[in-house]
Amino acid sequence: MSRQIYHKNVALIIGVTGLVGNSLSEILLKPETNGGPWKVYGVARRPRPRWNSDCRIEYIQCDVSDAETTRRKLSCLTDVTHVFYVTWASRETEAECCDANAAMLRHVLTAVAPSLRHVVLQTGTKQYVGPYESLGRIRTHEPPFSEDLPRLPYPNFYYALEDVLCQELEKTDQSVSWSVHRPNVVFGFSPYSLANIVFSFCIYAAVCKHEGVPMYFPLSKTTWECYSVASDADLIAEQEIWAAMEASCKNEAFNCSNGDVFKWKQLWGILAESFGIEEYGFEEGKNLGLVEMMKDKGNAWREIVEKHGLEETELDDGIVGSWKIVDAVMAEGGLLDCMKGDGILDSMNKSKEFGFLSFRNSKKSFVHWISKYKDHKIVP
Repeated sequence: MSRQIYHKNVALIIGVTGLVGNSLSEILLKPETNGGPWKVYGVARRPRPRWNSDCRIEYIQCDVSDAETTRRKLSCLTDVTHVFYVTWASRETEAECCDANAAMLRHVLTAVAPSLRHVVLQTGTKQYVGPYESLGRIRTHEPPFSEDLPRLPYPNFYYALEDVLCQELEKTDQSVSWSVHRPNVVFGFSPYSLANIVFSFCIYAAVCKHEGVPMYFPLSKTTWECYSVASDADLIAEQEIWAAMEASCKNEAFNCSNGDVFKWKQLWGILAESFGIEEYGFEEGKNLGLVEMMKDKGNAWREIVEKHGLEETELDDGIVGSWKIVDAVMAEGGLLDCMKGDGILDSMNKSKEFGFLSFRNSKKSFVHWISKYKDHKIVP
């Protein structure tokens, strides 16, 4: 006779197959995790992938952009105590992003209410620099960024999400609290993520190795040389769980980064070594951006997948390779270029003052996530 497990808290992860969603699903189920034992529901738009199949969550395939589908599939989850909203939708313009993402969050919060105690909302450091479509034409905040900086006077779907969060929770019992988390560039595991720099660079490296060409840094010289900051997906998940459980963190926003700085010229050698590439570096004229450098590489990737027996993926299916997003941040004319070498550095002081003292070594984090893609046979 099996013993029934009593769950202290019940999590609903919206975006469970994303970078932080994957980390949350694994960490919440650990016996030592604060607030546990946890029961975990995981929501994603696509069918459950093989690389997520051994995680002990209740997987729910649901497109939260559809109000009726969201209501039908989530309103029956009457035991949810904590929502971890770690997803987003990409659209052509920032105005369209505002509408689409605000609607998705509203659909979720409208559907899930009876037992809810806390909502975690994940946004990012775009909070402080404005929409990518306006880079170079708008004034950003000066780094290092702190959470008390005012909103910029430009459309930003992060602002729209925060507004929906407050509006919807005002309609519920006042005991429902929230926390907002603003990671920097995320290092993590998800072949499905729209903004996945580690995976994108792994694919680029694998193609360079396959074609026997040098692995030149495909992005701007500013990005190559300036100080950069990253956010380990496990660290973000740990901070989000901490804030959800800590009474003093109610209705607060927190930056979340690893606590150190690095230069991409330092990590590039690590990437080259991981793929057995001897010739690499930065060369003027070879930094055309990943969109250009990976153009027409679909056949090469198919050959790599077949040769190494990898998980079946396609470069042109809209899932694998975040070329446009990586370029928007790191290529010539992108965010880092527009920051004039200042980087997109943020401050972790507030988080530390509230008691969250965890950190990550960014170089070790980079190595760890590359290894995880290799272990899951996503890259060779």
